[in-house]
Amino acid sequence: MISFDMHSTDTAPQGSREAIASVEAKMGFLPNIYGILAESPSVIKAYTSITQLLNRGAFSPAEQQLMLLTTSAVNGCEYCVAAHTMVGRMAHLDDATIQAVRNGTPIADSKMAALHAFTKSVVENRGWVAPEEVDAFIGAGFVKAQVLEVILAISLKTISNYVNHFAGTPLDDTFEPDAWRRPDMRVA
Repeated sequence: MISFDMHSTDTAPQGSREAIASVEAKMGFLPNIYGILAESPSVIKAYTSITQLLNRGAFSPAEQQLMLLTTSAVNGCEYCVAAHTMVGRMAHLDDATIQAVRNGTPIADSKMAALHAFTKSVVENRGWVAPEEVDAFIGAGFVKAQVLEVILAISLKTISNYVNHFAGTPLDDTFEPDAWRRPDMRVA
């Protein structure tokens, strides 16, 4: 791991301060990941911009959270799985679906199961999904634009997942009740 400063609005590079202030105002606190992303004004601006673009897309807030949670679980990002468990509940993603993603078990809702399966396949196969998988996704009620927006969601989470892996980002107290361990790190 590499050591990164956990920036605040006072310590962040000047070019990152507006983004940090915006996140802090919106969430009521500054999650640790944003304090680390602030090291690079370009990265924190890209991250917050992609978030805004995803929010304006065709997916509901619950569907967005499912994609972000799925990507984080596939990538083994303990920080982001905990965070998106909490944020997913706030976006009205049902707890059974959240727990299914966290535990690697089937999702009952067929449309959400299709979104989860497609997102998971895109991450695991680095975009090389079979035409049948795209057809199944579209057949579940999604549209072609959403195929591309799945990639947008994965791109967003790849930034934070990888930064968390590099930095060993400590879990915020707010997310602690939803702490998650990668399956390969669980004690039997």
